[in-house]
Amino acid sequence: MNLLVIGGTRFVGRHLVEEAQQRGHDITLFNRGKSNVDLFPDISHIRGDRDVPRDLAQLSAGAWDAVIDTCGYFPRQVREVLDVISTDAHYVFISSISVYSQQTVPHQTEAAELLELDPDTPEEVTGETYGGFKVLCEREAQTQAKCLIARPGVIVGPHDASDRFSYWPWRVASGGQVLAPRGAELPCQFIDARDLASWTLDMLAKGQTGIYNLVNAADSITLGDVLTTSQQLSNSDATVTWVDEAFLQTQEVAAWSELPMWIPGEMSNFMRIKNDAAQEVGLITRPLADTIRDLLTWRETLPEDYQMSAGLSEAREQELLAAWNSRD
Repeated sequence: MNLLVIGGTRFVGRHLVEEAQQRGHDITLFNRGKSNVDLFPDISHIRGDRDVPRDLAQLSAGAWDAVIDTCGYFPRQVREVLDVISTDAHYVFISSISVYSQQTVPHQTEAAELLELDPDTPEEVTGETYGGFKVLCEREAQTQAKCLIARPGVIVGPHDASDRFSYWPWRVASGGQVLAPRGAELPCQFIDARDLASWTLDMLAKGQTGIYNLVNAADSITLGDVLTTSQQLSNSDATVTWVDEAFLQTQEVAAWSELPMWIPGEMSNFMRIKNDAAQEVGLITRPLADTIRDLLTWRETLPEDYQMSAGLSEAREQELLAAWNSRD
């Protein structure tokens, strides 16, 4: 296929391009050239900003079999891309499971109720607007005759700059007493970026359309599984101290950022989304150990003074452990 990837040099896009290269597709990247500019020197690049009409107009000269949009956040951006590509192109929009309005409800399918956001909402991505904007983007995407919408959960794997999942294997590998939230049974749902890439390209090869949740199977992996597997693979001396949510909230520990993959109370059901539809059309998720092993290997390529974007600092963790261990 002749593929156009919007983005393509950061995390999800990077893995999509690498997988497409391995399959022998002709690939063109459209991006601003600000991230990892030395990547993929042997494929075509169109430099431009999707928010600048004359830059985006460059795409009208291409004859794309498929367009993969990895970085659409506002409906205007999707609409403007569709205005300049062929109506025959297969359009893939990377959305999110954050589109669902009832995030305390477990086992939701693609038919679950969606967030509603006023289309006139100013274009600013926040915790309150992200999911609603993705819903509006999806609706624009569905105006394309051939449209595939992927709704991934937390996306993990090498080159993930968010460190939302990577924190746990890396923290366990460093050893010592590890503070972890709630209990070993905490649901932990995600998708490896490389599995997302493989599935997307498989769907394009089959001409598949529709909307699909892309996550591992609900209730198949817990945070306890992640920590145990990380300890085994890194051969560290780490021991885990499970701390209850009431204590963490009293100590004003920030869920998701200071303790990644933790959402308190019924909100943890956000990590129990159904993936049956995607499995039925071919989604395969790799073993947990493979993802963790590759994250540990990737960590070795990063600078020793690398600062994680998520997780507890060493000092903060020690402070919390001391408070927990000394409680009456």
